[in-house]
Amino acid sequence: MIIGLTGGIGSGKSAAADRFAEAHGVHVVDADMKSRVVVEPGRPALARIVDRFGDDVLLDNGSLNRPALREVVFRDPTQRLWLEELLHPLIREEVVNDLASAESPYALLVSPLLIESGQHRMTERVIVVDVPESIQLARTAARDQVPLDQVRAIMEAQASRDDRLRQAHDVLVNDGDLAALHAQVDALHDRYLAMLSGDTL
Repeated sequence: MIIGLTGGIGSGKSAAADRFAEAHGVHVVDADMKSRVVVEPGRPALARIVDRFGDDVLLDNGSLNRPALREVVFRDPTQRLWLEELLHPLIREEVVNDLASAESPYALLVSPLLIESGQHRMTERVIVVDVPESIQLARTAARDQVPLDQVRAIMEAQASRDDRLRQAHDVLVNDGDLAALHAQVDALHDRYLAMLSGDTL
């Protein structure tokens, strides 16, 4: 069974995924990490990105300057769509290969764009990590040291909170402390094991 886990920027997806992996041994595939792999130096995707946007999107060591690229594509929706059309099939291939290697009872596909990219169609259930937008803004601005306007632009490019919740089979509410999030993850894990064994909870 493949379970998708998503949430807006700053919602706490990584903290939830880490709990599934560290406390319960669940195989986690992070689509965001795969998105970094497909643009590593030497990969064809990076060459195409540089052809389109120029050397300004490269760091001195030849790797992708992600903040510089993000600034360009979130300013211009047509550029963002071009980038997504280039990267999404490549990311999907990496994700599929990694999921195929899972040995835990179920695997977790973590993706900020699970709904938007169609990756949710690879999953049998969807978990949404949900927080109020005010908390998303504050957490992300503090963590990434970026202006609130840039955080808002990223949030607008992602599915709305309502859209995500409509797709959810399970919701983790992450407006409290880490212990509260962990307790919800633990309960979900037990529920999934029961489902896999044929019991229903």
